[in-house]
Amino acid sequence: MSRTMKAAVFLGPNRIVLDEKPIPEPGPLDALIRITTTTICGTDVHILKGEYPVAQGLTIGHEPVGVIEKLGSAVQGYTVGQRVIAGAITPSGYSAACLCGVCAQDGPGTKYGFKPLGGWRFGNTIDGAQAEYLLVPDAMTNLAPIPDGLSDEQVLMCPDIMSTGFSGAESGAVRIGDTVAVFAQGPIGLCATAGARLMGASKIITVESVPARMEISRRMGADHVVDFTRGDVVDQILKLTDGRGVDVAIEALGRQQTFEAGLRVLRPGGTLSSLGVYSSDLTIPLDAFCAGLGDHKIITTLCPGGKERMRRLMDMIASGRLDARPLVTHRFKLAEIEAAYDLFANQRDGVLKVAITP
Repeated sequence: MSRTMKAAVFLGPNRIVLDEKPIPEPGPLDALIRITTTTICGTDVHILKGEYPVAQGLTIGHEPVGVIEKLGSAVQGYTVGQRVIAGAITPSGYSAACLCGVCAQDGPGTKYGFKPLGGWRFGNTIDGAQAEYLLVPDAMTNLAPIPDGLSDEQVLMCPDIMSTGFSGAESGAVRIGDTVAVFAQGPIGLCATAGARLMGASKIITVESVPARMEISRRMGADHVVDFTRGDVVDQILKLTDGRGVDVAIEALGRQQTFEAGLRVLRPGGTLSSLGVYSSDLTIPLDAFCAGLGDHKIITTLCPGGKERMRRLMDMIASGRLDARPLVTHRFKLAEIEAAYDLFANQRDGVLKVAITP
């Protein structure tokens, strides 16, 4: 095996380039996987634009599908050559955050408490998945074997997009018979729509204007798709609910406008489940928040990770209850990563997600 590999490296704002890096050597609890398929996330675009800070020279990407190449000396229960995925979030399993039940926030302690987002390591604090090889920390907590018969593209959404989208419905505590609004039908919003349907929502209203995404939204479970270019979204949603409002609003874009609209369509005591990655401060309007007296809940969620989460998501796919393959609209080789970023960051040609294969 060569001692170097190709990797997509962040060099500064608007500069992610393909470069050579040493192939990492796994420590006792780690595993080295050979990447067979990965993808680009909207968060990677925030990194590209300099809106989310990472170190120069870092390999980007946090959605790996691959084959075990090498195992650390203390890793048990896996074999070289086994097909696996790892979540975008890679908790240790033994940190204070994990023991408190919030594995996604598995960060190092500071004198002010634990550091948020610590469970997100790939392409954030350690080298990520847009490369030929990936070092997976705490392998026994994070590596999930891929069930026989499932292709790379069938499970490609599990590490982040499905996990995050489903968590929007889960954190919002969607119940059987609920009315749910999902703001934006990008990949995460589409998975939030599917998650709301699977959790028992009886009416799902989504917000989108791109015809192709509107159609996929209906396939994922939307009963009504509201086009925000054709009138006030809040008015349209309230009309569809006979003025009652929605039980749960899921914000999947990361904008002030959609966050505020999500608040305005809630019924009294409703829940705003926020999945967006925000690039600036948010403002909570006094009237939409009922001056703090509306019994509303606002909850945020970072993509749940760990091998048990990945197992559950892959079982949903294997059962036939969800087909995430329509979300993959474009395919590139790793050598074409810069062109893939250009397409994805500029949202050209109807792109939803790209599959990248070394």
